[in-house]
Amino acid sequence: MKRQWLSVLLVGFLPGVLSACVTHAETVAEHFDLQMKAFAKDCAKTTPRPGSTSCDRLKLKPVDPLATEEGRFAHSIKIPNPVPEDSGYRPGMTSQQYFDHLCKTEAGEFVYKTVENVDGIILLRPRVKANYEYSHLYAFEDPFGFEAGEGFFVGPGRYAYYEIPNVASTSQESKYTRYFGYDGRSFKTLQNIHDTHRKSRYGYTWRGVVRPHDRENGIGGGEVILVDLETNEVLAVHRGYAQFKMDERMGLLKAGWQKRCPSIQATGGPYGHFILKALKPGSASLPTEGGHDAIK
Repeated sequence: MKRQWLSVLLVGFLPGVLSACVTHAETVAEHFDLQMKAFAKDCAKTTPRPGSTSCDRLKLKPVDPLATEEGRFAHSIKIPNPVPEDSGYRPGMTSQQYFDHLCKTEAGEFVYKTVENVDGIILLRPRVKANYEYSHLYAFEDPFGFEAGEGFFVGPGRYAYYEIPNVASTSQESKYTRYFGYDGRSFKTLQNIHDTHRKSRYGYTWRGVVRPHDRENGIGGGEVILVDLETNEVLAVHRGYAQFKMDERMGLLKAGWQKRCPSIQATGGPYGHFILKALKPGSASLPTEGGHDAIK
């Protein structure tokens, strides 16, 4: 009889224990917060070496996606395939399981319309140069993406020009920078001029995927959106996810966004070739008047 009661007690007790273990398992965010507190203590009791900036990461704050006009515009765009409010996360999922789920169900390239003979494009939202943000769970709005650079987009077989708004400039004469002239071999041939107006009809911007459960589980997503600036039509969307990893022995010194999906090609960054696929380059010389873009 005692054995029977013991069996009944174990059957009723173990599920509760297991459930508590799953419920109270340390999340990536909780582990990151503990590492930050330990790092702050070390910085407080240690005199930094001259020129050392390693403790500057303590000054980083969660990024505000709507802090700039460019960010507000990016997040205002309605796309044909928005991420669902229910990401599919379920209690008990590990960071790896959740990452694999998002990679399978949401990440990828989505081209709704291609454009032929595009002379040039504009990056509508330049990215801020990063340093310790790479090792911070919240300082990056879009930890998946980064830019390929002007040299990738300009040259033979590519666009005649590539434009970037000078968001920090107060001069109307240098509102935009236009890159052109690259011969595909020497970066010395890459030229640039400042202008008061953009020439591009087509552009792209980026934004982070902001949703519950993502950062908590060490996941950060980003979308790149290609837009017809004359009609405001969304032409294509690239969505990717990155996973935050921490080395147990090295703490924040080895922490960072180390895994991405879709995978990144050797050249062009996360989405350079995707942009070329949707906005197909035309001539390789800088046009003097407008462009000759044709929608397909």
